[in-house]
Amino acid sequence: MPEHAHSENDLFDTSTGGSGNFVSYKTSLVSQGRHRFYTLSIPSEVLAKTCGVDWRHEDPVLGFQRRLDEHRAKEIAEYIDKGFGTIPTSIVLSAQPEAQLEYNRAKTTLRFREISRAFLILDGQHRVYGFSKATTSIRVPVVIYKGLTRTQECKLFIDINTKQRPVPNELLLDIKRMAESETDDQALLRDVFDKFQKEPDSPLLGLMSPAERVKGKISRVTFNAALNAISDSFAGSDAQATYAALGAYVHACITGLRAKGIADQITNPVLFRALLLLFPVLAERVADRHGPEFTVQHFNEVLAPFFSKVKKTDLQQKTSLGNLHDKFKKALKTGFSIGATADA
Repeated sequence: MPEHAHSENDLFDTSTGGSGNFVSYKTSLVSQGRHRFYTLSIPSEVLAKTCGVDWRHEDPVLGFQRRLDEHRAKEIAEYIDKGFGTIPTSIVLSAQPEAQLEYNRAKTTLRFREISRAFLILDGQHRVYGFSKATTSIRVPVVIYKGLTRTQECKLFIDINTKQRPVPNELLLDIKRMAESETDDQALLRDVFDKFQKEPDSPLLGLMSPAERVKGKISRVTFNAALNAISDSFAGSDAQATYAALGAYVHACITGLRAKGIADQITNPVLFRALLLLFPVLAERVADRHGPEFTVQHFNEVLAPFFSKVKKTDLQQKTSLGNLHDKFKKALKTGFSIGATADA
């Protein structure tokens, strides 16, 4: 292990003994509302040595923050060591009395003792843990509060984790192509989604939302989850072939829903995913009867018995994906009907 790397026990050591050397860094003093804090950059190995989480529990890794994710920390360390990019977001710390934090206004420097638990991490514990696992030393932007009570620390932690709005997964998926960070599977899903969104003959034209969740539309996250579950059905197929077969199937599904007066329900995430889970079985039935001719007419033919058996109320019911899929599988079985009566 390199000289500046630290184990989890080092990073979250319960001891506060040792005199500790004083270190100083250039800083800026910032005022926001009733709070003042310091902004500066600190070497990652110094952060690893001086930072910890709340120690009111016997296990020092536990506190008012979430448990550490070892895998997440290793991903951060690998990202840093391979030189893939940068993590410019500031670590937010609360200086503890043991830090003996001092601000020199004339020199605009901040001095503190380099000891364990000099600082309590309010935001960024996984980044600090990941930095500590990296073999590369980097300068890390840091915000340090001084003189906070435990109540103020807890409130600030809550504010940081509730006022910040995370970037939607839909947007992250939408821009992965521009970032050139897609896998082949992700690229295929993106291309198929884009065809459903843009092709004039798409059964979902006007019903797709690529970068955010919108009521009444199918998001990229929902679409990808649905296709990932049946990915084996498209092994070796390109985006056009996948779109052609799946588009014909979705057309037939909407036809069946329209016959029950609920065509707009195709954008219901649970219903959409449950219907797509049936695709492999129904595509196989089409292939058995007609060969590889996956047309709307052929899918209508194999879906007609299904829609004649499944009840409208089941299609509209709020339930889990697993429960709805189980009902759909039963409705596909010859001679089985969900409810002996006509649609409600």
